[in-house]
Amino acid sequence: MMRRVGILGGMGPEATILVMQKVLGAVRAQDDSDHVPLIVDQNPQVPSRIQHLIEGRGEDPGPVLADMARRLVAGGAQALAIPCNTAHHYLPAIRAAVEVPVLDMVELSIARAASMTGPGGTVGVLGSPALRRVKLFDAAAARHGLGLRYSEAEDDLLAAIRQIKAEGPQPGARERLAAASSGLFECGATVQMIACTEFSLIPEAVCPRATAFDTLDELVAAILAFATSRAERCSDFETR
Repeated sequence: MMRRVGILGGMGPEATILVMQKVLGAVRAQDDSDHVPLIVDQNPQVPSRIQHLIEGRGEDPGPVLADMARRLVAGGAQALAIPCNTAHHYLPAIRAAVEVPVLDMVELSIARAASMTGPGGTVGVLGSPALRRVKLFDAAAARHGLGLRYSEAEDDLLAAIRQIKAEGPQPGARERLAAASSGLFECGATVQMIACTEFSLIPEAVCPRATAFDTLDELVAAILAFATSRAERCSDFETR
């Protein structure tokens, strides 16, 4: 019997559907019962992370995310996953609200990046400007001896994220992401991580010369590992 994973979704809605599709596609199934059981709270009413962290206004998303976590656990979720990089800033509030493990996409992704770059390496980060402002990846990167390089084209990346949220994947968003990725590559960040689940919808736009991976794929792997394992130490899956 596989264990249920709860998804704190809606940030944005298409990214939530994408993580579900990725989990579905990762399973070799002979029947419905072979697939991973998910409980999904597709809540696009979570207050804007961009407004709260970048613009300094709007409602704090933390309490809303904590309430979502409680509902998912009450519904039977045995672990939680958040397919939104920026929302991991509110992980302390979410973990304080529940007693089940929360799969940490930040820790998982930094571990993957460190394995790709080697000791003392540098990874380029393609995501919201909020990631740098709140230093979301900094502590994990320091533990792994990993350097971080962010694009200077923050306004363009933010515009691309907003365009995808409003209109879905569009050529303009792809062009902005491609330019930012190429700029990072020219600055020496040959390993890059897609650290925004809006950009997970357009991974083909990343500079083809870069060695890139998607943080969402690390979360998918952790969801599968948790759901199919009978390990007693659930905390193993928070950072694997």
